[in-house]
Amino acid sequence: MDTLWQQLREQALTLSERNPILKTHLEQRVLRHASFPEALASHLALQLQPQAGEVDLSRWFTTLIEATPGICAGAAADITRVVTLNPACPNHLSAFLTFRGIQAVQAHRIAHSLWSHGDATSAVLLQNWAANCWAIDIHPAARLGKGLFVDHGIGLVIGETAIVEDEVSLWHGVTLGSTLGEAGVRHPHVRRGALVCAGATVLGNIEVGENAIVAANAVVLKPVTAGSVVAGTPARVVGQAPSSLATFCHSPDMTQPEARQ
Repeated sequence: MDTLWQQLREQALTLSERNPILKTHLEQRVLRHASFPEALASHLALQLQPQAGEVDLSRWFTTLIEATPGICAGAAADITRVVTLNPACPNHLSAFLTFRGIQAVQAHRIAHSLWSHGDATSAVLLQNWAANCWAIDIHPAARLGKGLFVDHGIGLVIGETAIVEDEVSLWHGVTLGSTLGEAGVRHPHVRRGALVCAGATVLGNIEVGENAIVAANAVVLKPVTAGSVVAGTPARVVGQAPSSLATFCHSPDMTQPEARQ
C-alpha cells in the first residue's frame, strides 16, 4: 500500500505541474493528505457529500476505514488490478480519482463494515447514497473479494446474499439477483477470476465457477462450471474460456509522459 500511495502522490504532482488549473483539485483529493486511508476517506466523502447534506462524511469514513484495515487493502488491490488490466486506464491516479467502479466498491466496503457490526440502517443509507451517486447498487451484506474489476459499473446490481470472490470482473448492467423463489441464501456465488460481461443476469443460489465467462446479455439460471463460457437466454455452455483475453492485455499510450509513473 505504501508503494501505491507513493505512486498516487507522484502522479498527482506531475499532473498539477502539467495542468496547474487542477492543482486545487489534486491538493484536496491527494496531496494534502498524509496517507492513503486518509485520502480514500476524503475522496469518497467529497463524492457522496451532495447526497449526505450536513453529515461529516470525511471524519466518519476516516474512523471506519482506520477500524477496518481490509477496506484499504481491498481498495489498493482493486486499483492495481484495473491499472494492470484495463487499457482505458492511464495510471493509478486515474483509477483512484475517476473510475466509478472503484469508488462504488470502496463505499460498499464501508457499508459492509457497518452492516457487519450491526448498524444495518446506516449501512443501507450509505448504500442508497452510493447508488444515487454512481448508479451502482450493492447491498451492504453482500461479500466482495479484492482485486475486483468493475468496468464502467453503471447499472450493476448485487443482492444481499451474493458472494463475489477475488479478481472477478463485472461489467456494466450486470445483475447478481434472486429468483424470488428462494429464501435464505438466494443470490449467486461468483468464484475467483470469473468474468460476467455487460448486461448479463445471474439469478438464484447458483455458482459461477472459477475463471468462467458469462457472455453479454446472458441469463444464467443454472450453475456455470469452472473455465466454461456460457451465453444466451437461458444460458448454455458454448465453449471454454481462453487462458488470456485481448481486452485484458494492457498497452499504455507511450505518448503520454505521465502514464504508468
